[in-house]
Amino acid sequence: MQKNGSKNLSEKTEGSDILRTKGVDIMTGDPKTAIRKLSLPMFIAMVLFSVYNLVDAIWVAGLGNDALAAVGFITPLFMILIGFGNGLGAGATSAIARKIGAKDKAGADSSAVHSLILCLIVSVLITGPLVLLAEPLALLLGAGDIAPMAAEYGVYIFAGTIFVLFTNISYAVLRAEGDMKRAMYAMMLSSVLNMILDPIFIYTLGMGVAGAAIATVVSVAAVSLVIAYWFFIKKDTYVSISFKDFRFEKNILKDILGVGIPASAEFFLMAILSMILNIILVIVSGTDAVAVYTTGWRVVMFGIMSNVAIATSSVTVGGAAFGSRNYENLKVVHRYSVFLGIVMAAVTSIIVYVFAPFIAAVFTYSEAAAHLAPSIVAFLKVMCLFFLFVPPGIMSVSVFQAVGKGSVSFVLNLLRNLVFIALISYILAIVLGFGEEGVWWGIVLGDILGGIVGYAFADVYIRALIRNKKRADEISV
Repeated sequence: MQKNGSKNLSEKTEGSDILRTKGVDIMTGDPKTAIRKLSLPMFIAMVLFSVYNLVDAIWVAGLGNDALAAVGFITPLFMILIGFGNGLGAGATSAIARKIGAKDKAGADSSAVHSLILCLIVSVLITGPLVLLAEPLALLLGAGDIAPMAAEYGVYIFAGTIFVLFTNISYAVLRAEGDMKRAMYAMMLSSVLNMILDPIFIYTLGMGVAGAAIATVVSVAAVSLVIAYWFFIKKDTYVSISFKDFRFEKNILKDILGVGIPASAEFFLMAILSMILNIILVIVSGTDAVAVYTTGWRVVMFGIMSNVAIATSSVTVGGAAFGSRNYENLKVVHRYSVFLGIVMAAVTSIIVYVFAPFIAAVFTYSEAAAHLAPSIVAFLKVMCLFFLFVPPGIMSVSVFQAVGKGSVSFVLNLLRNLVFIALISYILAIVLGFGEEGVWWGIVLGDILGGIVGYAFADVYIRALIRNKKRADEISV
């Protein structure tokens, strides 16, 4: 039960015997206000996380090229682990938010407990194999002579699987009840603590790449303890988490996995698309084109963070609207998130277009990389159009995650990545002979088509929900 005196709790709502948190009031109130208020904390946390990744790479780079490469070979596996956690988190957020919208407090509590138990089971199943197979996996990924060093990093990273998954699911629970600020604080704490511990473990204690992994695990473990305190001791969250009276419910697990598995699979789609584009680039322009794409894409991913934050908030607000059968609000969530996303994308596009030469200079300061600068500038200027058409696609995918239709969101991402972007890039770059520029424009055109199709699907779906509800209401009258 929640503590009535907690500052995080608001007054009882009229006609309700359940205390509501400020976050729940926000997410079930005006959709536009909710999206704005919930998106900002998530955006701040994501920016800090990106800064941490950059700082982490800088510290590891001080150990030499082999150390940087060793971490690089394990990073894809670690990102798959993160992606899996994010996917399950999306399923948890969707399931809990819909229960909250339907005023089913017990259902929301049960969904949260199911999510955490699922996290524990998955951690137990995969931690051992990942730790034991760290070196063979590094060899399989092409680490060669530095496989032992890569394994040294991987063993510690994989040993912390339970903390990685627990924090991802916990963030999802907090997001589901509209408590974005506390999720932000936890993510910020993890990033800052990691940046502080990196040099200590890597250099002061002389642990090398293993120190970088240990710093990551210790920081995530520390945040896990903070979250556990919120959930199990302070107990001031809207969702009550107790394993004492747990009862397995197949439908709840199905509800979580129905969004979680497709959302996790979307990370594999992005990895496959990246591999396809790399192959096309090598064929038409060689490895320099891959370097341009890899470098420029880091800037692109940073540039779409505001849209990712808005989309994440849309899952929460949209889930609550769907759970309460307020489909008009779901329509507002969809359209306003697209509008807000386009505004942010336009600002990003202008900034990137104006500062493209300076951004490229940051990545090409060495004499060996200087010749790539013009190509990176050209890539970034083309991607300015890409930014503008991300919102319709990503916000529409969020709608289907919010309502529990993860398979639809997966299909939309499949169409966008492997049908539109990959196919158009191949046609422009190889068939029509436009070379690496054909790939850049293939990414943009595929993004445009993906955005249009995604928006159309979501709009038609929401209209159908509204129409069917009106018919049902007329019949009941």
